[in-house]
Amino acid sequence: MTPIVSIIMGSTSDLPVMEKACQFFEEMAIPFEVNALSAHRTPAEVSDFARNAQRRGIKVIIAGAGMAAALPGVIAAESVLPVIGVPIKGSVLEGLDATFAIMQMPPGIPVATVAINGAQNAAILAMQILAQSDATLMQKLTDYKSGLKKKIVKANEELSKLEYKFKC
Repeated sequence: MTPIVSIIMGSTSDLPVMEKACQFFEEMAIPFEVNALSAHRTPAEVSDFARNAQRRGIKVIIAGAGMAAALPGVIAAESVLPVIGVPIKGSVLEGLDATFAIMQMPPGIPVATVAINGAQNAAILAMQILAQSDATLMQKLTDYKSGLKKKIVKANEELSKLEYKFKC
């Protein structure tokens, strides 16, 4: 099996956040890989990864990074593949620094950006990109979205059963 999505993080300390993307792809049976690469500590390896990802069959890259958050932008600078950045919440600025670093890319180097610690949404966005040319993935995505709606309907049914003196 060849991965079609690559999940990259600046350090394994980001795994608790990025694991949500891994779990989503596992649930959806989408082949993926996961690696740690640092734009600052292993720049040559990041460059090599970005330049060769498409040749290896990767179709979308999800890159999580905190603080200066250079990783998604560096990858996007050297690849024609869509890159989705996941800002990781840090201890100083609560992830705003990473969010701004990922969002503020120069013209020609776009990086889609999800919420702070939003790896699951990054995975869903990656699936939406992939589903445009894959009917099986489109059906899985449609079913997933229907399931979200059903959860809310069920939650409202349960909430309607709550009894309070002043609940109308």
